[in-house]
Amino acid sequence: MRYASWMVVLGSLMTLLSGSTAEASYCGAGKWFSLSKKACAPCGDYCAAKACNTTCYKTVQETVWEPQTYTCTRTVYDQCVEQVPVTCTRNITETCWRDECYTACKPCYQTCYRDVCCTVRKPCFQTCYRDVVCKVRKPCYQTCYRDVCCTVRKPCYNTCYKDVCYTVCKPIYETCYRQVCCTQYRTETETCYKNVCYTVCKPVTESKQVEVCTGDWVTESKQVPGPIVTRCVQDPGTWEWDPCTCCCVYKPGCCRQVCEQTMRTVCCKRWCPRVEMRTVCCTRMEQEVRQCQVPYTVCRKVPYSVTKNVPYTTCRYEQQTCTKKVPYTTCTWTCETITKKVPYTTCTWIEECITKKVPYTTCSWTCETITKKVPYTTCTMTTEVRTRKVPYTTCRQVCETRMVCRTKCVPRQVCETKVRCVPRTVCRQVPVEVCCPAADPTCAAPATAAAPCATCNQ
Repeated sequence: MRYASWMVVLGSLMTLLSGSTAEASYCGAGKWFSLSKKACAPCGDYCAAKACNTTCYKTVQETVWEPQTYTCTRTVYDQCVEQVPVTCTRNITETCWRDECYTACKPCYQTCYRDVCCTVRKPCFQTCYRDVVCKVRKPCYQTCYRDVCCTVRKPCYNTCYKDVCYTVCKPIYETCYRQVCCTQYRTETETCYKNVCYTVCKPVTESKQVEVCTGDWVTESKQVPGPIVTRCVQDPGTWEWDPCTCCCVYKPGCCRQVCEQTMRTVCCKRWCPRVEMRTVCCTRMEQEVRQCQVPYTVCRKVPYSVTKNVPYTTCRYEQQTCTKKVPYTTCTWTCETITKKVPYTTCTWIEECITKKVPYTTCSWTCETITKKVPYTTCTMTTEVRTRKVPYTTCRQVCETRMVCRTKCVPRQVCETKVRCVPRTVCRQVPVEVCCPAADPTCAAPATAAAPCATCNQ
């Protein structure tokens, strides 16, 4: 019996794997379930039965993944920019001035003059004239005429007229009247009022202390190099023994040209700045909103009916035959012989002697002794104490508040729809074939013959 039960299990597994008996699927589970009742019903005498195959069903569980839509919230951070007041310290640099005494050497220049004798040669220019005789050829032009005969064709024009008939359509106009009912509009005017806001600027005067940079112009004199002057300097003379006179004779030194740098005094202005506190009146305009009643006119059109006579013009045409004279021109040519004079020019040359004055310049030199004053400059140094403004810088700190842009993240919730796979367990019926062993004919039917097999599922 134990061997027979193992054979039943092995046969059912072979039937499930081969799939020759039936197709095991979840969709056909109801059909196989209805067949299992018939297969498991008692089929006659148990003792007379031989070995038979019985089909039973068993429940198999499978896991199926189904898509499921669900809604969830997600946190999203938005960047916002806000103005944040920040207090900071700023350094203000100010320039101040202090008086400082110093000693300066001031040169004092003085111009002196001495007499110098020199000989100057002056040119004397004189313009003279001399007579020059030359020959000149002059052209002499003469106009002559010769007779030339030529033939000329002259047109003769003659105007003729011919009669032409034409038809004219003459319009005849008649004025008629018809009554027309039309709608006209008259204008009715109504005055309304509305409140209008307007802005008025009121001046507000305030006084405040303001630092004003001012100063004075100081005139200073300084010596600058002037033009270079050339003067004549005589070297010291020497005493030499003259054997003829048996005494010492003084011989003056030679004269030479010396270039000297001259100095001139220049006055210049220098700006000495200073800072003053002044009271300044500032006027600012404050805006004030006021209301006033402004009238406005509302115009509306009121229709009314009017009957009037409207003229209209009718036109009809009558044909009329007219005759007019049309001019036309005829042209004939006549030949005519004329004689005309043709001018031509002849040229002859005539020689002529002319006398012209040619200027020339003569130059003669004259010597002249002149005395001129030669300037020279003497310089003396004088010491004087001066005061000058020396700038120095002071620094002070000023607290000020300024707005700084900062970025911060603001969270917000965003709803999102997602899809996920959810496992689900599905039960389906799988057919199984069970082989029953042959029974002894002398044995009786078992008490459980009417019951289905133990492996069958009701």
